[in-house]
Amino acid sequence: MPRHEEDRIMPYSAQQMYDLVADVARYPEFLPWNAAARIRSIRPREDGARIMEADLVISFKVFRERFGSRVTLWPEKKLIETEYLDGPFRYLKSAWQFTDRPGGGCDVAFFVDFEFRNLMMQKVIGVVFDEAMRRIVRAFETRAEQLYGRP
Repeated sequence: MPRHEEDRIMPYSAQQMYDLVADVARYPEFLPWNAAARIRSIRPREDGARIMEADLVISFKVFRERFGSRVTLWPEKKLIETEYLDGPFRYLKSAWQFTDRPGGGCDVAFFVDFEFRNLMMQKVIGVVFDEAMRRIVRAFETRAEQLYGRP
């Protein structure tokens, strides 16, 4: 099933990148194929994490699908973990980890693993999956530059 891992060094702080990725409601403003986002709920946990439940609408060619996810935000660890709730997938898991670098900037580690229920959708995505994931990561990089400027 499609799986993608990517590590990057970014010229922004771990906090800036964490804030950008945690702002799920703004994804339609800059992410390719993201037609809409709705935050269902956000609630704190006793361990310092916050749990966000959100819906995203993905539109790609003739496909338009809504899916729900549970996003665990770990502000102290600068970690964002996502798991699938409902929609067109069999499963979906992703994670972003941001770590400040001693000389400035941060390391970004991104991971996603998923499988669609619909075999046709899975085949269509399989053909363009790696390029699609690279475009999504680039969209976050471009958004960081728009928000924070070029360091």
